[in-house]
Formats: sequence, C-alpha cells, structure tokens
Amino acid sequence: MITLLQVGTEVTNAAAEAAEKLANKNLIDVIIDGGWAMIPLGILLIAAIYIFFERWLTVRKANADSEDFMKQVRAYVTKGNLEGAKGLCESRNDPFARMIHKGISRLGTSSIQDIENSIETVGKLEIIRLERRLPMLATIAGAGPMIGFMGTVLGMIDAFNQIVRTGGNASAQDLAGGISTAMITTASGLIVGVLAYLAYNSLVSMVNKVVFKLELTASDFLDLLQEPAA
Repeated sequence: MITLLQVGTEVTNAAAEAAEKLANKNLIDVIIDGGWAMIPLGILLIAAIYIFFERWLTVRKANADSEDFMKQVRAYVTKGNLEGAKGLCESRNDPFARMIHKGISRLGTSSIQDIENSIETVGKLEIIRLERRLPMLATIAGAGPMIGFMGTVLGMIDAFNQIVRTGGNASAQDLAGGISTAMITTASGLIVGVLAYLAYNSLVSMVNKVVFKLELTASDFLDLLQEPAA
C-alpha cells in the first residue's frame, strides 16, 4: 500500500533531482523538457514582445510636442489665416494635428458646441487607435500563468502515474521527468505573464499621458475660438 509519507518523500527526492538536472541543461533542452505547453507559451511570448514594441513606437510617435504646435495654430487663427492653420495640421502626422484640423475645418459653418463635439469624436477615435492591441497584451498576461499551471498539473499527474505503475517503488529518476515538466512550465508561464503585465502597464501609462495632452490641446483650441468674442 502506498502511503502519503512514501509519496511525499519520493516527490521531494524527484524534485531535487529534477532541479539538479535542469541546472546542468542548456536552454533548448529545458524548453524540450517543458513539453507541449512550451509551444503556446512561446507563441504568447513572441506576440507580447511584438505588441509591446509595435505599440511603444506608435505611442511614442503620437506623443508629439503639442505646446509648440498650439502656439503656431494660435498665431494662424488669430490672424484669420485658416488655410495656413490647416496646412500646418496636414503637415504633421499625429493625433493632435488631426484633432485640431477637424475643428478648423468646421469654423464658419458650425457652432462652438458642434466644433467641440467633432473634436471630441476625433479625440476618442485617436485614443482607440492608440489602445489597439492592448487588451490582447492584458489577455496574454493572464493566459501565460494559466497555461503554465496546466503544464504543471499534467507534469505532476505523470509523476504520480509513475508511482502507481511501479506500485510505490518508483525511483527519483522515474519521477524526475514529470517533476521537471511541472517546474519548467510553472516558471515559463510566470515569466510570460509577468513580462506581459509589465509591458501592458508601461504602455497604458504612455497612452494616458497622450490622452491628457489631447484633452489639454482640445481645451486650448476651444478657448482660442472664444477669445475674439470675449
């Protein structure tokens, strides 16, 4: 009869042997020992890295100098040179220019309220563009550890099956394979999850800064339109 004490001792010895073997293996061998769970984890890691750098470059490019831009817009609008203001907006490829261009194009044909609504609509669309793929990165942050733990459970099941098959006489070497798989997938899943989580929060922080600047730019433009009437 297999006792819990025997199982615990065997698993502990197997875990120690598996850890010792892992320390002497190269990265490729470790990945192979992780089993099938390493395939989706690898895909998630590659996807997370791609999303992070693609979004980082996009948000960084979008975070243009809005203060100097608004000074130039103010100069054009104050002089009544709306075409010059439009040309300035069209010469820039950033959310601030696209938002202000929409407002300038409505001058003379729409009320201040309509202009404000159109600017807000463009601003919301720009924010959606900036936040593209961020939900996917958040999903990876949650899915990575879950897949890792699934591999852990399967590895432990394999180890306990070895004990059952040998009638409780399984050696540490017999159990090392399943224990090794469990350890590798746990660590790999957590690594993918932590990296994706850090990347997600970093990008969210960058997007929030751009959102704040968009709101400030829209407010400055609306104040500018009401200055002549003041």
